[in-house]
Amino acid sequence: MGLTIGLGRRTLFAAVCAVAVASIYVAQPVLAQIGTDLGVPDAHLGWIVAAGQLGYLAGLAALVPLGDMIDRRKLIMGHLLLTAAGAALAATATRAWVLLAGLLAAGLFAVVVQTTVAYAAALSMPEERGRNLGAVTSGVVIGILGARVAAGALAAVWGWRSVYVALAVLLVTLACLVLKTLPPDTRADRTTYRQVLASLGGLFRERLFISRGLIAFFLFASFGTLWSGLALPLAAAPWHLSTAPIGLFGLAGLVGALGAARAGRWADAGFTSAVTGGALVLLAASWLAIGQAAWSLWLVVIGVVVLDFAVQAVHVSNQHLLTMTHPDRTSSVVGGYMIFYSLGSALGATTTTTVFADAGWAGSSILGAAFAACALVVWAFSRRVATDPRLPLNDPQKASRA
Repeated sequence: MGLTIGLGRRTLFAAVCAVAVASIYVAQPVLAQIGTDLGVPDAHLGWIVAAGQLGYLAGLAALVPLGDMIDRRKLIMGHLLLTAAGAALAATATRAWVLLAGLLAAGLFAVVVQTTVAYAAALSMPEERGRNLGAVTSGVVIGILGARVAAGALAAVWGWRSVYVALAVLLVTLACLVLKTLPPDTRADRTTYRQVLASLGGLFRERLFISRGLIAFFLFASFGTLWSGLALPLAAAPWHLSTAPIGLFGLAGLVGALGAARAGRWADAGFTSAVTGGALVLLAASWLAIGQAAWSLWLVVIGVVVLDFAVQAVHVSNQHLLTMTHPDRTSSVVGGYMIFYSLGSALGATTTTTVFADAGWAGSSILGAAFAACALVVWAFSRRVATDPRLPLNDPQKASRA
């Protein structure tokens, strides 16, 4: 489509991503309140978080490809309103199953994040695509990390239901702004849902897509290892921190992630592969500092900043490369790529607590570093394959060397 996206539209895109993705993560700091209010046993509280994640995973495969079929402005608005309906249902739930249904619905339509990223990429001039993606995906990180801080503060004053009320109001407001501010999606070519799903399946036979997807899988497994497990050593001896100060570590993550917004400009300049490799080295090295949680909180803060910088830099580079390679089906390629993200995040979240129980935070840190090392190996292997003169290369592989 090729437009110059100004600051106002970039900010709106980022806000949509931040608020939508927050609907999945705001439950984490208020689980105890929810359990007490609705009578959910501690052993079953994990399902409250899992409901949103399961809905999100289903939406990636079933809903995001719709962006390659219909007007994405209307699709974004509709999904924001449906996410708001899920949040409103959760806010008014008096039974656990109603809450789970609301969170499942909110998670399902929160994939508006990927439709938004894809639309921002499609609207961008080629020379500005990386810059715009860096700004828009910063909103995702703000939503993931900032949701913990904001939800904890709201719940402390007005209770956990106020968190979902605030979300619903913000989502409806953003839906109105999207309809008023964004240009209509005027593509002449339209495809059927079956064709879109077939196209999505075809991506999983492409070497470039698989390599970048595997990098994302291990990248977010490392990310999930940190953010699903960090509260455990901070709440234990010698620190014994409460929920509020633990949540403030999310601010350190925000500093790192926002600092990586410039990665999009580097990608625009043709340094996608170099940014990926360098950031993955930083990711692995960050665990040397994060692993020192038993005796230095400052080292943990430094490690968190570096880790989130690295994760965001790789994430932006991956999406820049894939959307440049498939400019005619940005929704499908972003949705398919994010399936790897979801699976990696789930792997990190489920393994870090198990490892911590057996080997402490040192074991979890080794796990996070191992995931980072696996991502680095995939990157190095994909580089070697892409430059092997014995193998035929199509345009996606050539792009991967940029």
